[in-house]
Amino acid sequence: MSKYDIIIIGSGLGGLECGAILSKEGYNVCVLEKNGLFGGCFQTYTRKGRLLDTGIHYIGSLDEGQILHQYFRNFGIMDKLKLCRLDAEGFDRIYYKQKAYDYAMGYEPFVETLCRSFPKERENLQRYVSLLKEVGSLITVDNLKQGIISKEGMKFFGMSAAQVLSDITSNPDLQEVLAGSALLYGGVRDASTFYHHGMINNSYIEGAYRFVGGSMQVSLELINVIRSNGGTVRNNSEVTRIIVENEQVTGVEINHEEIIEADYVISNVHPKRTFELTDKTRSIRNAYLSRINSLENTYGVFTAYLLMKKDSCLYQNRNTYLHGTQDVWYDKQNHLGQVNSCLISMQSPEMNRRFAEVVSILTPMHIDELREWEHTTPENRGEAYRQFKKAKTDALFDFIEKQGFALDGEVESIYTTTPLSYRDYTATVNGSAYGIIKNYKCPQVGFISAKTKLKNLLLTGQNLNVHGALGVTLTSMITCACLLGEEYLAKKVGNA
Repeated sequence: MSKYDIIIIGSGLGGLECGAILSKEGYNVCVLEKNGLFGGCFQTYTRKGRLLDTGIHYIGSLDEGQILHQYFRNFGIMDKLKLCRLDAEGFDRIYYKQKAYDYAMGYEPFVETLCRSFPKERENLQRYVSLLKEVGSLITVDNLKQGIISKEGMKFFGMSAAQVLSDITSNPDLQEVLAGSALLYGGVRDASTFYHHGMINNSYIEGAYRFVGGSMQVSLELINVIRSNGGTVRNNSEVTRIIVENEQVTGVEINHEEIIEADYVISNVHPKRTFELTDKTRSIRNAYLSRINSLENTYGVFTAYLLMKKDSCLYQNRNTYLHGTQDVWYDKQNHLGQVNSCLISMQSPEMNRRFAEVVSILTPMHIDELREWEHTTPENRGEAYRQFKKAKTDALFDFIEKQGFALDGEVESIYTTTPLSYRDYTATVNGSAYGIIKNYKCPQVGFISAKTKLKNLLLTGQNLNVHGALGVTLTSMITCACLLGEEYLAKKVGNA
């Protein structure tokens, strides 16, 4: 029977980052992945020789001196990544009411660019970016150097993102334009916090990048770090039970047969799923489990991957958000089954970026659209499911064409994924794109501590704090600090 210091369940970004941090500190770690591919939302898979990214299409705060750059540098992977900095003049383009609005990189350019369309809003835009900076200042390299992973930002968790935008400007079009990339955090008008809006938008305005050759390179480089430190990373190893003896986790069962032991277990899968796997114990009370099970998750995403004919589609070094209604926020009640908005992102395998090989189109989709197939498994969902996906793809094409984005004659083939794909390949509940919703009306309810009442069972991942690569990295640090101490870990990373 194998024995490790720490078993980490799930090879998504949070699990691999915990593995890299802790193996670097001398812990004997073992990361277990149920699927053949590592990486969770950082998976990249191949179709007809083209690389398709699962969930990460661009990433922020990667300029030198910025927070995610510092983390990746400390992990030892920053100089190994192939990256392309998006257009500084407009890394995101928001189409709203048939007009285009660019998000420029850097705060002064951001304000100046939007002032061209909203010349009377300069003062309000400056107020807006000041708030973004305030949220961003909660997690900085300077804070790390002082031994602080994150300063307390509860007031921003208790602020409605939509309400803050309304308070900043009375111009309804500018309010919607500033919320135009809300898909990045599963934005919902009646729930989303300004913390999430501010943290994510600040990150991209600081320095937005796209991966060249797929986002999975992050996963593979972190795996190399873990293995070079003597750690183990295994795929096709599904944890089917977390074993508890005498109110303490002693190890896990893999694939219903193999048992391995550990002093600590860190779960990077959804807390609901984690506790379903955990043996019954007095330490985890029913009231706590009921709260975890009752938490609502964000909506999912339908993605159409368009494999483009050779040299047919000029690469655009930005992301495009299309909105077909006056309300850019997703609303299940009014939008279920419809295509009202989407994100278009292009991938090129080469740094010269003349032509795009793959165009990814993402649109919100709630699991309720898929109830007919919720008990099915990949490749076994039947003809009706294939026809459903085709109809959804046709509706998506119809939508983008109405917005002036025709791709006729350029597409070689199309592959699609739904929230069921996310559910089965990344273990998110109901195929949620960003995990548990953090609601500004009752922010404490959605908070989940990295520590559990089983002292040697820890949690990590996007469900605990903030969505996205930056949020998951922050949470990984918080989880590892439970073992290493916050001041020690923060200073070590900050001074790397």
